[in-house]
Amino acid sequence: MNTKNKIVLLLSILLLVAGLYMYYGIYNRSYKNIETISAEVKISSTELVSSFMMNEKFANSIYRGKIIEVDGVLKEVTFLNNRNTVLLYSDNKYSSVLCDMQANQIEEVKKLKKGQKVKIKGVCKGFLKDAILLHCMLTNTQIDE
Repeated sequence: MNTKNKIVLLLSILLLVAGLYMYYGIYNRSYKNIETISAEVKISSTELVSSFMMNEKFANSIYRGKIIEVDGVLKEVTFLNNRNTVLLYSDNKYSSVLCDMQANQIEEVKKLKKGQKVKIKGVCKGFLKDAILLHCMLTNTQIDE
């Protein structure tokens, strides 16, 4: 094996190790005790989506990677590919708050009804078409106004 092939092999191995570290160390963090961790930010679904729509970079600096509690009105619940997903309305008809629920929340999620007011706590991962929250759990299914 010549020197050029050794360098390519070494760089490939380093990239693989770095990729695995990024996936398991950063993107796949476990937030198993999310119910015992206090939310760093409490916000409405409308305010969260508006914040991202107005200035995504600034909103990411405030919310991304933090545990936030969002209150809003239930738009939709889906159970696809062994994932429990709750969508909350915002003022923008094309964007919502997408909450990927923890597996232990399935029985509570099944009880939810469209139009119901809820509070959900999760880790904000940023904004695509929707504001994305992962590792979510219901904290309240009825908000008193």
